[in-house]
Amino acid sequence: MALLDTKVTTVNGVVGGARGRRLRRGTISWRGIPFAAPPVAHRRFCAPEPAHDWPGVRDCTKLAKAAIQEKRFTAVAPGKFAPMAEDCLTLNVFSPDVASSRPRPVMVFIHGGAFILGTAATPLYDGAFLARAQDVVVVTIQYRFGPFGFLDLSQFATDDRPFDTNAGLRDQIAALRWVQDNIAAFGGDPDNVTVFGESAGGSSVLALLSAPEATGLFHHAIAQSPAPELVVEQDAATVYADEFVRILRDPQRRNTSMERTEDPLDPAEAQRLLTTPNPALLLEAGNRLMRFATKSSGGSIPFAPVVDGDLLPRSPLAAAADGLTLPVPLVIGSNKDEGRLFAKLWNVLPDSERMLMRVEDEEVRREIAAHYSNGDRDRIRLAGDSIFWAPMSAFADGHSKVAPTYVYRYDYRTKVLDATGFGATHATELFTVFGAYRAPMGAGLAIADWPGTRRVTDSVQGRWAAFARTGDPGLGWPAYTTAERKVLVINDPDRVVTDPDTLRRQAWNRVHAPSQA
Repeated sequence: MALLDTKVTTVNGVVGGARGRRLRRGTISWRGIPFAAPPVAHRRFCAPEPAHDWPGVRDCTKLAKAAIQEKRFTAVAPGKFAPMAEDCLTLNVFSPDVASSRPRPVMVFIHGGAFILGTAATPLYDGAFLARAQDVVVVTIQYRFGPFGFLDLSQFATDDRPFDTNAGLRDQIAALRWVQDNIAAFGGDPDNVTVFGESAGGSSVLALLSAPEATGLFHHAIAQSPAPELVVEQDAATVYADEFVRILRDPQRRNTSMERTEDPLDPAEAQRLLTTPNPALLLEAGNRLMRFATKSSGGSIPFAPVVDGDLLPRSPLAAAADGLTLPVPLVIGSNKDEGRLFAKLWNVLPDSERMLMRVEDEEVRREIAAHYSNGDRDRIRLAGDSIFWAPMSAFADGHSKVAPTYVYRYDYRTKVLDATGFGATHATELFTVFGAYRAPMGAGLAIADWPGTRRVTDSVQGRWAAFARTGDPGLGWPAYTTAERKVLVINDPDRVVTDPDTLRRQAWNRVHAPSQA
């Protein structure tokens, strides 16, 4: 078969990629392709604008800069970190290196990171193995997050200095538009695009399914471990933006109340503070806003898609409950031990008592607590279930009424993950989705489990790619309905279970979908 050219012409100019070597032999990658203009200066806090054209051949053999975040979150190798800049709106394309007789399915990945961190440069997100194994084109995208992407500063906007809501979500939509305009030149099929994401990336997928503006930009969706309630309602968004600007004005501010008792800020002063040339000041103010939210809002994260009545008319859970999500086939699921990663490495989940206090009905609160009464392990599971599994199940219930929906629970864990107490925790399914157990970063986790990791990787990649091709993951995975609730338990081997954890789901449904409980 004919080899693909490493030089590809996009609407903005020619990009030059690189053929894979060693483990990545048989692939081509194009890295750091701009899909929007740099969101700097007057474009900061605004919707993305089209990318600029360039002359000649743009070198796209190296990963571009990560979005602004704490340096420790940009590690790409031991002691090596990705550079950061506000000029971060780029994407990477991975393809088999041989031409195909027909356009290949396209899989567009949105990384996670709680909407405060992450980069497509993370080695785990290398799309080469998935592209080669399943004969697809993989695209990994970057987007703004934290204060740069998910603050609603519209209260400070004027005609000559606009501020747009949900800049990060708009970045993702802009990347999907770029795919529509350009992916055919890479051998991909713009009429067969699957958007997939994990954690905050999975939550982004649900937000896109709830955003009318995303209509027609993708044809299938996969949400891995989404946190469907990780959104900011309009009232809270207004307070967070106000507090953020006040922190910029006074970095020593120690407010702990959501109540606004001070005089309104002058838009001109707010604009001056928000246009500081030093993005590090904005990052530090964002960190302080996180601490403010923890103290004033019971552990809420202030950076997430805003239910603004515009791009996101309603929350994903509300859209699903009302049958208003985009009618796109969906794979959705969570991992059996979601909470263990956070309990061990990064304590950002609310504790069980605080989580239960959010449940207003005392009877429901007691019913939920009764299902998590077995010590520390159950307390960790309660936190994980409350953020991921329970609202994910409610979203699946709603979306299954408008489009084919396939639900999974990822149970597979290697002996190393078991021995270290992580189990099938948050993000471990990514090692199978991206084939990373065969890469240096994942090989250590597969010690003594090479045959099992290969079987599960082949199975997961095969299902994900089959779904990307046809909208049906096949291989004995039945569609989910509220009448039967068939769930694929991904393990070695897989099995289908009807309504696993029935009693817990019914208890949580009294919170998320009272009419169905």
